[in-house]
Amino acid sequence: MVTRTLLALCLVAVASAHGDHHDQKPVAGPLQSLWYNTLPGDGGTQADSVFSGISTFGRLPYRPCLSHKDINYDIAFIGAPFDTGTSYRPGARFGPSGIRQGSRRLNLYGGYNVPLDTNPFNSWANVIDCGDIPVTSYDNTFALHQIEEGHYSILSRPPTTDSDKKGPSLLGKTLPRVITLGGDHTITLPLLRSINRAYGPVTVIHFDSHLDTWRPKVFGGSPSEVASVNHGTYFYHASQEGLLRNDTNIHAGIRTTLSGPSDYENDGYCGFEIVEARAIDKIGTDGIIKKIRDRVGTKNPVYLSLDIDTLDPAFAPATGTPETGGWSTRELRTILRGLEGVNIIAADIVEVAPAYDTNAELTTMAAADALYEIMSIMVKKGQV
Repeated sequence: MVTRTLLALCLVAVASAHGDHHDQKPVAGPLQSLWYNTLPGDGGTQADSVFSGISTFGRLPYRPCLSHKDINYDIAFIGAPFDTGTSYRPGARFGPSGIRQGSRRLNLYGGYNVPLDTNPFNSWANVIDCGDIPVTSYDNTFALHQIEEGHYSILSRPPTTDSDKKGPSLLGKTLPRVITLGGDHTITLPLLRSINRAYGPVTVIHFDSHLDTWRPKVFGGSPSEVASVNHGTYFYHASQEGLLRNDTNIHAGIRTTLSGPSDYENDGYCGFEIVEARAIDKIGTDGIIKKIRDRVGTKNPVYLSLDIDTLDPAFAPATGTPETGGWSTRELRTILRGLEGVNIIAADIVEVAPAYDTNAELTTMAAADALYEIMSIMVKKGQV
């Protein structure tokens, strides 16, 4: 009898301790039908299953932004299914759809990010999925033009929230943030061209196992102008075009082989500092975060580009040019969360090639979770 009384008191105490969560509701889905009204009880609505419906990032609302210029948002996801600039394994053209599939259960329990104490799915920001930019697979030059114009169309319109607020854009106003789902890493060049039209030269945080600043004659031989632009040379071209703020850019996770020490010299000309993947063994995730923050600061407009091969192939096998010795998914997510407060105006994730993934969708889930962290720190930062 005493035991039952104590158990009852404990249950009351637990209920009281969690009383501040009484306003939480089940994750609601978009479905509503007359059929539900025939059920006993309240009827009318039912929480949707995360495995039903079309795939958008995190099951966000889909809006055809490119065909409707009156659609506004604060953060938008857009796909760029391009992979004809890759040098080893193709397949990243299916990255956008794969990442969306891997993101389905992000808001299964409501979307609340515990370490960052925020919910990017339920905040001040209007966040939507704009679908994909139409990209040809027959003409690289035109495809990159399509990506630039499609991205700029999404980037350049007024945000939903406080559209008259002052911001760091060239027009002095705040703009929506755009997160692009790649695609191989070549897409970052047209994305930076779009960013340059809106902001001017920007600081870049580049997560990758490769430098991607190779001179075209070194990487690929540069037999033609078209061939000189690929997923290993796009930062070289971005530097030559004046798209980057010199001496504020940084690579993180580097561990590739080189053609020689001169590759590091060329990288310096493009304005990058290098943090190798192996540095984590000595300075830990806190040390990696400090190096990045010290380099880019918190005021400069920052573009974040994340190649999924930053992760070790044990955690992300589905990528075009895998390199062993990389970071774990947990380490990468910790480092991304450490960038809270950095002025990230846009981002991309690239080189996800779902055809090489396991049946468990390890890579696409890792990519989606990384973007969840990036979206969370954007929401915590507020409008910029």
